[in-house]
Amino acid sequence: MAQSIQQIKDLLQAASIDELPAFIQMYSTDERGGVRKLTETAAKRIEAHEREVKRTEQLKQYEKEYAAFTHICGIDEVGRGPLAGPVVAGAVILPKDCDILYINDSKQLSEKMREELYDIIMEKAVACSVGYATPERIDEINILQATYEAMREAIKSLCVQPDLLLNDAVTIPAVSIRQVPIIKGDAKSISIGAASIIAKVTRDRLMVEYDKVFPQYDFAGNKGYGSAAHIAALKKYGPTPIHRRSFIHNFV
Repeated sequence: MAQSIQQIKDLLQAASIDELPAFIQMYSTDERGGVRKLTETAAKRIEAHEREVKRTEQLKQYEKEYAAFTHICGIDEVGRGPLAGPVVAGAVILPKDCDILYINDSKQLSEKMREELYDIIMEKAVACSVGYATPERIDEINILQATYEAMREAIKSLCVQPDLLLNDAVTIPAVSIRQVPIIKGDAKSISIGAASIIAKVTRDRLMVEYDKVFPQYDFAGNKGYGSAAHIAALKKYGPTPIHRRSFIHNFV
């Protein structure tokens, strides 16, 4: 008895990328229109996968250029602009043969994809860490210096000492390790992109927890950034302990 189109569709949905060529071969002679569409879908998945593999290889250009270094560490931060919450820096050392796909500037990824990649990066990385600068520290020394401080903390917290840092745009003061600043590095280097994802997911999760403590401000939704609703709540209820006083003087 021939398989139904729904059964074949279920097989396609369960198939890994490596199983798709065999799927196409198996059903290529089936003349049913629905089955032909499924084999076309499988072919498109293969093409999309090949494009992503090519894109990811291009993301490794700096890692290949500096391949003589043993432990290349990507550095990035999130949270320089919000009115509330810390700035968080991520530091990630990926393996030389890293095969993780879909890494990109964290802002270009959906929340679901960031969460999935976070788990994969944490599992496959040689070393991962984060550093924080609190709102109080940001007010005390300014956001740029606080960002540098968070980055130094992230580097110091790594369980493996890097011998090269690939940074998103900046050169971090008071760091003896060789640094390579890369403009828009989170979209040009797989290591920096991974660091941006780790930092973004870490900070977003923290802001969700703060939302439970201060529900009026919708920190789970705005992540501390100055949305209209956040600013309205700030004017109505006043600042919380996690607001950056140096950022909110125009509103309260």
